[in-house]
Amino acid sequence: MQWFTSLDAWVQALIAALMMYLMTTLGAASVFFSKKINKTVITALTALAAGIMIAASFFSLLLPAIEYESKVPSYITVTVGFLLGGAFIILSDYGLSRSKLSFEAIGDKKNALLFIAVTLHNIPEGMSVGVAFAVSAVATGNTVLSAFLLAVGIAVQNLPEGMCVAFPLRAKGMSPLRSFLFSQASGAIEIPAAVIGALAAGAIGGLLPWALSFSAGAMIAVVCSELIPECFSGNKSVASAGLVAGFCIMMILDVALG
Repeated sequence: MQWFTSLDAWVQALIAALMMYLMTTLGAASVFFSKKINKTVITALTALAAGIMIAASFFSLLLPAIEYESKVPSYITVTVGFLLGGAFIILSDYGLSRSKLSFEAIGDKKNALLFIAVTLHNIPEGMSVGVAFAVSAVATGNTVLSAFLLAVGIAVQNLPEGMCVAFPLRAKGMSPLRSFLFSQASGAIEIPAAVIGALAAGAIGGLLPWALSFSAGAMIAVVCSELIPECFSGNKSVASAGLVAGFCIMMILDVALG
């Protein structure tokens, strides 16, 4: 640990972000164990992803935004940020539906929207880790350990989040390899985000609660417009059970790892 603490803050953030990305990749790799999934399993996995994303929106994004110290009252930050995030997805959905662009690489426009939302959610998470390491470089006390534990907590949460993109893409008929590649790519954004957060902690720190709540609004909008209708068009009992299970899994990870 002494070797780690002697490193520059941005290097610490880079190492932590690589660990976080690795966990996303491991979660995405689980799609290789599902060569041919029946409709009930697809419904359960899609609902599981929806539950995970709903829980992550509150415990990983909104709650930290509410608790973040800022000159602007938290209720204003989270409300405006959440509304802007939801509006962004609604407008993106409208724009994509009218767009002449081809989305063959990622399957269809719905898959593109899901990928955008999860990638957006990973940006403020990576930045928060970078800011935490930057603060630890100038603060007193064992704050490096606190920053590292924050990264560990996000890394563990990234395991089921890696499934959130992979399995819905697989359910849409995408091959396991392409589902994996897109899912791991959504987590790769945490690496530059963490480094930028560490290098520009002063400027980024004030924007974090806005970015967190914006990402939460975007995720909820995608879950409501794409994942929930998709899974509940099948077996409603299986969909309900999967959604509740996904929420509980993510809630336990978030609360336990704080």
